[in-house]
Amino acid sequence: MRKDIVGSLVAIVLLTVGFGLVYPLVMTGVAQVTFRDQANGSQVERDGKAVGSSLIGQDFRKPVLDANGQPQLDADGNPVLEADPNWFQSRPSQSGYSANVTFFNNLGPNQKDLADQVKANLDAYLTLERRYTPTLTADGVPVDAVTSSASGVDPHISVANARIQANRIAAVRGAPLERVLALVARHTDGRALGLLGEPGVNVLQLNLALDKEFPVR
Repeated sequence: MRKDIVGSLVAIVLLTVGFGLVYPLVMTGVAQVTFRDQANGSQVERDGKAVGSSLIGQDFRKPVLDANGQPQLDADGNPVLEADPNWFQSRPSQSGYSANVTFFNNLGPNQKDLADQVKANLDAYLTLERRYTPTLTADGVPVDAVTSSASGVDPHISVANARIQANRIAAVRGAPLERVLALVARHTDGRALGLLGEPGVNVLQLNLALDKEFPVR
């Protein structure tokens, strides 16, 4: 029995050291050498400081202020937010763009709650964008502009969505539309492996480039 106990203890120690220490250190080292950017979270930096990740969507809305200049609160005590016209807006998020908690709305296509949610998003999008794109109709609004992604933190929007928003950005920031569209094209990621998915525009990287070239007045 003593022999079995000693053998078991030795095995526990070796396996713990091997798979709990050596293996993670080796994999971390390999990752830092071969995929350093990805291993560190694909961080996006500005002026030497991390401002986000190219893999995580961010919220570019602003608080709605009351007559006294104080943020309005909803029934749960949370600030009421609205799209900030100075920025390209990410697609809707069920998680509030929190990287700590990612989830989908879990609503089915036949549920009224989902229909109400999409309609509210559509109305908000048209209210924001139609002033700068007068010909925009509900049929012309891209799907990603009114629906959330499976994770709630999708960093991309469709090219069509970005091009519609570009009209607003150009007007609000006093920038030539063709130069704003050039920024959109520059920050558009193609299909994975050239075949999978659809091209998407990284909102964080686009907004950083936008603010560098055309700062908010």
